[in-house]
Amino acid sequence: MENFTYHNPTKLIFGKGQLDALPKEVQAHGKKVLMVYGGGSIKRNGIYDNVLKKLAEIDAEVFELPGVEPNPRISTVRKGVEICKSEGIDFILAVGGGSTIDCTKAIAVGAKTDVDMWDVVTKKEKATDALPFGTVLTLAATGSEMNAGSVITNWEINEKHGWGAAPYTFPQFSILDPEHTMTVPRDQTIYGMVDMMSHVLEHYFHQTTNTPIQDRFCEGILNTVIETAPKLLDNLESYEHRETVMLAGTLALNNMLNMGYAGDWATHNLEHAVSAVHDIPHGGGLAILFPHWMRHVLDEQNVARFKQLAVRVFDVDPSGKSDKEVALEGIDKLSEFWMSIGAPSRLADYDIDESTVEVMAEKTVTARPEFGRFKKLTKQDSIEIYKASL
Repeated sequence: MENFTYHNPTKLIFGKGQLDALPKEVQAHGKKVLMVYGGGSIKRNGIYDNVLKKLAEIDAEVFELPGVEPNPRISTVRKGVEICKSEGIDFILAVGGGSTIDCTKAIAVGAKTDVDMWDVVTKKEKATDALPFGTVLTLAATGSEMNAGSVITNWEINEKHGWGAAPYTFPQFSILDPEHTMTVPRDQTIYGMVDMMSHVLEHYFHQTTNTPIQDRFCEGILNTVIETAPKLLDNLESYEHRETVMLAGTLALNNMLNMGYAGDWATHNLEHAVSAVHDIPHGGGLAILFPHWMRHVLDEQNVARFKQLAVRVFDVDPSGKSDKEVALEGIDKLSEFWMSIGAPSRLADYDIDESTVEVMAEKTVTARPEFGRFKKLTKQDSIEIYKASL
């Protein structure tokens, strides 16, 4: 493995009833609070009222930014930045899932700079500061509650980019009560589990040697989600299964799994291009694209990695089979598992056809002509993967 320094400053507050910690955590930063949230589900399930009650305990002055999109848009970020600057906001509280948190990270940075946040997202400008912010997580999926990353979409030009600005974009704290995820609909629950598994797989595919501990961490989380997913989908109100999946989502992307190496992340780049053009659910896009990326990059030099995954996670029996046969069987089992829990398997499931393949492929190389670390890909590779995914 490579040399590394691990530091994660986010305080993780996990478990039933942990919203009680909110007043003390917010009070440390001030009383003028911008609460950011999405489409209104937190009002229907009572979380909104409970958060306001907790903020009232410290006499907080609360401003609101509702309506954050599933693929959060730079236009919404700009609205939040304007509120922070005009109202002198002390602290931002994201109440929602990864999209709300990603939007909040951009608002926090934008509130402390005069440059447009899209220039920061596209790395034309650097973040130099941010308002402090915290999260109350309501959807297990992205891991944004305990990392510095964010993904923002510019719908006007159909671009979607991942970015981050550590240490400024780490939450001060994140409150994770599995009860807050009890009312998450079935489809969003499925997309969330696909997303967290995809994060683990992005870590898993790397070229660094001697990572047995990290490999087992990754395999353990994948195995646990695979075991838990059908049980949770049979009983969406199971606290035990919601608890397991919630922690899995956080650990999948808080940089613990990839200590000492960098993962691939080509599939996320491929999916960002798709949802920038078609605005599809991120988890749905990943379920479609990941197996096709795997088949596309599999070769004699990297087959051992695929074989290890197939044997350890998908229980493929290697007896009497070539390494490639074992690897392909593992990829098939991943795809079959995702389909078995209700995830999509073709871009056609979102009415996407060949007409936009060229446009999407061009967006995968907007930042650089090649992408991915496990195996470098070009625009032509993107075209081939998209066509295989139709």
